[in-house]
Amino acid sequence: MNAVSLHMPSEILLKIFSYLDAVSLLYIGCVNKRFYHLANDNVIWFKMYSSFFPPKRTNWKTNSVERTAVLLSDATIQDRESGYWKNEYIMKQIAAGKTRIIQLLKPINPYTGLPLKTKEAIKAYRLSWVIVLKDRNGKEHIIEQVDISFNDTSITVFWYGTNWPCLDTLSTLELCGVTPLLLDQCKVPTKNRPRRRSLIAEFNLTNLTKVTTMIGSDMLVQLFRLNPGLLVGLWKKGNGIAFVMASLHHHQLIERSTLGSAAIQYILPPHKPILDDVDPEYGLHGYQLHIDMHSGGHTYLCGTFHNLFCRKDYIRNGYLRLTVISIKNNSQHLPLAGKVGFFWRTDVFEGCEANNCYVMDVTLLDETEKPFWCFSAPVYMKLSSKASCLYDYMGHNYDLNYVDSEGKVHVELVWVEETKEYYIVNLVLYLSTEKVNRWFGTKY
Repeated sequence: MNAVSLHMPSEILLKIFSYLDAVSLLYIGCVNKRFYHLANDNVIWFKMYSSFFPPKRTNWKTNSVERTAVLLSDATIQDRESGYWKNEYIMKQIAAGKTRIIQLLKPINPYTGLPLKTKEAIKAYRLSWVIVLKDRNGKEHIIEQVDISFNDTSITVFWYGTNWPCLDTLSTLELCGVTPLLLDQCKVPTKNRPRRRSLIAEFNLTNLTKVTTMIGSDMLVQLFRLNPGLLVGLWKKGNGIAFVMASLHHHQLIERSTLGSAAIQYILPPHKPILDDVDPEYGLHGYQLHIDMHSGGHTYLCGTFHNLFCRKDYIRNGYLRLTVISIKNNSQHLPLAGKVGFFWRTDVFEGCEANNCYVMDVTLLDETEKPFWCFSAPVYMKLSSKASCLYDYMGHNYDLNYVDSEGKVHVELVWVEETKEYYIVNLVLYLSTEKVNRWFGTKY
């Protein structure tokens, strides 16, 4: 923008602006206060609105905005507050985009109870994810998504590079979904176009290495887990950030990544208790679990378990127990396929592996086949201190535990030296009675 254009009469500038598209108008409005006011001109935006959303011929079916568009003259258009038709245009574009995405998410996978076309919806929405690192002085460092992998019931997003701020100066990390402000006019995603941010989660980075669980390491990095679903890799030399990984479950992922604001997370609509028509003395019944264990494109276990139940006498210490794989039933025991480990990469290193760590995705459906408890999180296997009571397996025993506000997962594994593989010999879910009572209106 040269000095001559900055001093042009407003009438000439408005004529020039009338030939710009919506994205260019938004850009030009960032030059200075005068250009911002001119780029909000209602006549320009009204004509753009009318060309993209022409009023329907049957006026009795049109909404109030469309009826107004038919009747307004240039004079009355300018009577609206500055930017009125710009806001109407943007909101209508956003609503049209959401309608298309909702249609994509309608088909449901009968095995997982989740939308079949989450991957297609992400691409159609041009959805990506950023992390916002804030230092103690309030300065923001926005790190763009570098890589993404699509799993059966989750996605894994990576951020890495060489320009990380110093970890010791950082206070928080915000994970946000990012979408183009004007979906139809952004064919290729770019960070320089107008975008909307939706806050998914916020993490405290203060004293990270002292207060956060280290779940694994190799010769180069240490892995620190922050719930829910975030993994931070720190270089062993220098304690700087090597990479950040987020594991995001498909359940309501699109809503969480698009319907919040830059400062406020999307709040799920309140759940209406489902009437359980079975005698409460019987407990839970007809549950279905889909579980995935994976890392770096390698799948170690992917299975669906039906007809899970919990009798009332299984309820103890505030949890209802669902036994998926019983330690007493050898026919249920399952091996993990391949060499288990967490695979990570950066600009410099690729294919590196931290042993005994991977990502676990859990999708539990209730008796109506609706998602009841879903998460995706980095987990690790720890050498067990308990003596083995199994005589059919000779090898070291390992425990894997996951806990959040809605439940717990406990897995017991045995390393079989002869075949060089891990076997799951016990898999139990513990559901919070508070969650169950809130879901069904019961009083366990």
